[in-house]
Amino acid sequence: MADSSTRDHILLTAGKVFAECGFQQTTVREICTRAGVNLASVNYYFGDKETLYLEAVQMAHRSRAGEVPLPDWSEDVAAEERLSDFIRTLLTRMIGGDRLPWQSRLMMREVLNPSHACEQLVKGHFRPHFELLLNILDRLMPSGTPLHERQQMAFSIIGQCLYYRVSGSVVTLLVDEKTHSKYYSVDQLAAQIARFSLLSLEQMRVVSRRADDAFQVDEDCVSQRSESLQNLPS
Repeated sequence: MADSSTRDHILLTAGKVFAECGFQQTTVREICTRAGVNLASVNYYFGDKETLYLEAVQMAHRSRAGEVPLPDWSEDVAAEERLSDFIRTLLTRMIGGDRLPWQSRLMMREVLNPSHACEQLVKGHFRPHFELLLNILDRLMPSGTPLHERQQMAFSIIGQCLYYRVSGSVVTLLVDEKTHSKYYSVDQLAAQIARFSLLSLEQMRVVSRRADDAFQVDEDCVSQRSESLQNLPS
């Protein structure tokens, strides 16, 4: 094999082994045996097991993101549609199809048991997507909504999607097979999560407007009392 082909072959093999066994339980010997290369190859191409793992996790994410990219929205696309698209994309990456099964398993291992690789993922991949979601929520939530509330809403949305990835087997035990087959497709779940999230956001806007109105009433009352006091005969 050419150098680049050998390197890619080792990386692909390592990704599958890491997804199956986890970082701690995987040995360089096992990777090399499965890849059909000598032990020195990992050091030659990657330096050590940790670097190989970092690259395998990043490759897994790139593969999944490339398989299910986010839409390229035009400026006139409404925030509600953007949120629905974002949720559908995220959920599809998590549970849609099985063409990249080891990539999904490896990513989930890293999310549930974060290592140094997770820091790299957050910096290079997760944070830009999180900022995109916050930007969408900016258009949907009342102006002046504190950052921590927008972040919490974003995590709530992500959490709804993540539940079906982490606890998918529990869902199939709680819901009968006929119902699951009829109502639990990726598109149906994405639509339900989007609807639930948008209704929650609308309720937050209603509560915010009521609070603003109550505050305005209080200010008006204070102003009227002040005027009344000023008009009292001395």
